[in-house]
Amino acid sequence: MNLEEYKGVYVFAQQVDNEISSIAFELLGKAKDLAKDLNTEVTAMLLGSGIKGLADQLAEYGADKVIVVDDPELKDYRTEPYAHALASIINKYKPEIVLVGATAIGRDLGPRVSARVATGLTADCTVLEIGDFPLQAVPGQEQLHNQLLMTRPAFGGNTIATIACPYNRPQMATVRAGVMQKIDPVKGAKAVVEEFNPGFTPDNKYVEILDIVKSVVDTVDIMDAKILVSGGRGVGSPENFKILEDLAEVLGGTVSCSRAVVDSGWKPRDLQVGQTGKTVRPNVYFAIGISGAIQHVAGMEESDIIIAINKDADAPIFDVADYGIVGDLNKIVPKLTEALKAEIAAAK
Repeated sequence: MNLEEYKGVYVFAQQVDNEISSIAFELLGKAKDLAKDLNTEVTAMLLGSGIKGLADQLAEYGADKVIVVDDPELKDYRTEPYAHALASIINKYKPEIVLVGATAIGRDLGPRVSARVATGLTADCTVLEIGDFPLQAVPGQEQLHNQLLMTRPAFGGNTIATIACPYNRPQMATVRAGVMQKIDPVKGAKAVVEEFNPGFTPDNKYVEILDIVKSVVDTVDIMDAKILVSGGRGVGSPENFKILEDLAEVLGGTVSCSRAVVDSGWKPRDLQVGQTGKTVRPNVYFAIGISGAIQHVAGMEESDIIIAINKDADAPIFDVADYGIVGDLNKIVPKLTEALKAEIAAAK
């Protein structure tokens, strides 16, 4: 493999129902940073049916070029045609880096594509940067420069691993939603658009979709919330979440929770914050009755302000909190809610 042939940072721009997923814009933002370090360009790979008109959105969020595969076979996501199309793009254009969102689609697609193009894949990355490998020079071993260093939690979140793919290309990573920052869109920006036809030959591996049933979700996506009131096992019961809901209502916020709450069946998984849930960056994050295990902290530590309420003064959550209250949440939270109501009423 001639590594010098591989150039550019490529992003799989996931779309569902002809609407580009937020993770695609986040990845484009990170791709711009990586491309700047490598003095190269950012290319978005847009797959679907009737999706050519979405290319301008990708340009506004940082794509210099958009490769469009527009075909009826790609109307709805199916593993085989999508994997074939993406692998065909990689084989033809030879990108140095390929980024895929660690969504349900991305987690299915990424490993299959990496196998087809004979390269490695680092899954669920939380940090991406360009640097040297090995990280520290080793006597007698060549230190390679301009490598993609992919960092992800390992061993249940108890350690952090930094992984490189120095001898194969492309360097591929799936990236967790919410951990990368979108750039401010540049209105009116245009990208070079190139249509590509990988050639589809449906066979017995192509799944036939008989019906698509969409679940109706009446909750706000916690990744979009500016204020989150999050509860853990320490809340005590599903009924006790009422006091958290009252606080969230006063603040115009949204209730979220830890994994222990989901595992206990108190709240749906859509509301879970943490390594196995969602990564959030609200302006204010209340951690109520949450001990602060590293798996949870990994999903909320980038919040602007973290307020912890816990009866255990030694709880790890206080290590990351900007403000902490030690005490009984059943007494503190209702008083806080009433005080905020009074403040808001007085302000009016």
